Amino acid sequence: MPVENGDFIRLSYTGTIEGIPFDTTDEETALDAGIHNPSARYGPMVICVGKTHVIPGLDDALEGVEIGVEQSVTVPPEKGFGPHEKAKVQAYPLKAFEQKPAVGMKISLDKKDGVVTDVIGQRAIVDFNHPLAGKTLEYTFTVEDVISDDEEKMKGIIRLFSGRDIDLLYTDGTVTLNLPPGINYDQRWFLWRGTIVQEVFAISDSVQEIVFLESFQRPAPPEEA
Repeated sequence: MPVENGDFIRLSYTGTIEGIPFDTTDEETALDAGIHNPSARYGPMVICVGKTHVIPGLDDALEGVEIGVEQSVTVPPEKGFGPHEKAKVQAYPLKAFEQKPAVGMKISLDKKDGVVTDVIGQRAIVDFNHPLAGKTLEYTFTVEDVISDDEEKMKGIIRLFSGRDIDLLYTDGTVTLNLPPGINYDQRWFLWRGTIVQEVFAISDSVQEIVFLESFQRPAPPEEA
């Protein structure tokens, strides 16, 4: 049965540029390509088709494909990470940097993240475009299955945005998330928790309340000398 717009699916993929992987859900591929992230959770990801949970060019290619069949798609810059914009390449005096800039250095200036691309005299050139802006991307992908269970959808979407597997209980219209210790110090959680709430409410009209549950253990008393 072909995938339809609005379906929740488990998706495996590898993205490449001129044959070189830059992103993948497969850990072995990441290790072989030298792009492995020890803090990432590999394996098929849960997304909703048509909600741009992945880049638009890949999202567009999902509708109508058969489950379990490997597919490929070429994604132009406008459907990927956008064109490379000259206006986002700017020059700064060296005194604007906390440390001496060097080519390839990742920096944050004016609340924007960029990369130093050149140092000329007393000025450094910084590119604030996405690193993959202007690139044509190739994806191979497989829709592993379509998810019908609402609780599985919720768990998958929470993992997609938080990067964590969070214990969840869904009963009588209430979704309760048992948050792990220290999660409120996690910048990714802080940035995306509002989006997670919206996404979970959107999964089912029967969800009336979302509860974040935290627990704290009394620290052990210091040992006597």
